[in-house]
Amino acid sequence: MINIDVAMGLVRVTEAAALKGAKLMGRGDKSAADQAAVDGMESAFAMMPIRGTVVIGEGEMDEAPMLYIGQKVGSWEENMPEMDVAVDPVDGTVLIAKGLPNSIAVVAMGPKGSLLHAPDMYMKKIAVGAGAKGAIDINKSPKENITNVAKALNKDITELTIIVQERERHNYIVEQAREVGARVKLFGEGDVAAILACGFENTGIDLMIGTGGAPEGVIAAAAIKCMGGEMQAKLEPHTQEEIDRCKSMGIEDVDKVLTIDDLVNNEDVYFAATALTDSDLLKGVVFNRDNTATTHSVVMRSKTGTIRFVEAIHRLDITNLV
Repeated sequence: MINIDVAMGLVRVTEAAALKGAKLMGRGDKSAADQAAVDGMESAFAMMPIRGTVVIGEGEMDEAPMLYIGQKVGSWEENMPEMDVAVDPVDGTVLIAKGLPNSIAVVAMGPKGSLLHAPDMYMKKIAVGAGAKGAIDINKSPKENITNVAKALNKDITELTIIVQERERHNYIVEQAREVGARVKLFGEGDVAAILACGFENTGIDLMIGTGGAPEGVIAAAAIKCMGGEMQAKLEPHTQEEIDRCKSMGIEDVDKVLTIDDLVNNEDVYFAATALTDSDLLKGVVFNRDNTATTHSVVMRSKTGTIRFVEAIHRLDITNLV
């Protein structure tokens, strides 16, 4: 049975990653920042009362020494629940290396078999918060989706804000958004943070459309599910090798529209995030003069709909930051 210790334990995991990774903000070395966050996250996982298996992580065992796909995490004590774990110690490694906003540490978790084992390839995504649930269709044009979301939210299109990653492949989305008069917010990296922002009205973000990493899509779907929103996705394999990889992971129909229940097929999943740098939703890590640091996090559970914002002050002279 999952308890509050597990939910708050997830926050400690993302906090540990953010505290370690944020020390390298603006140093220009994204690999070092990512590795520091991985170190922090793995150490914190050792204290989690779960029998967890990483299903989305830093890569295959031969590519990543820690938090690799298939790695066992948690205390693995008897009678602890078996859980799928999806991690991204730094969503936005370029951002933390440059000291830019929207770099966050994220974890999604659910009962064994609940998270889609997404291959590392591109995925087309569209996401909205609870207020526009039922208004999106990934097979429709951006223009149609923007119009339908505006109607669902009872907003004039000129008041609707769509968030899009600034990439050439997304030019058509930006063009159609501008044609109908919607507001467009561009971001450089970190589409988990962008999708997360859709679920909270106070961020001012109403809709996310774009193509990014498939593993990040599953993590973001866990957050949207916890918030009662909606997300749809389609894998976009570009080579026969990628098609074969999809099938080896149990995805026979690579053209299938993946609903949020395909991405996260359980009603009791968890999501936690801690900001390394300021995001639309959370304030980044602040290192204080008294050898402490302040973190801002969010943790959610889909079964109860509970969303907790956690502000924590950490003593940095304590070896165990969790």
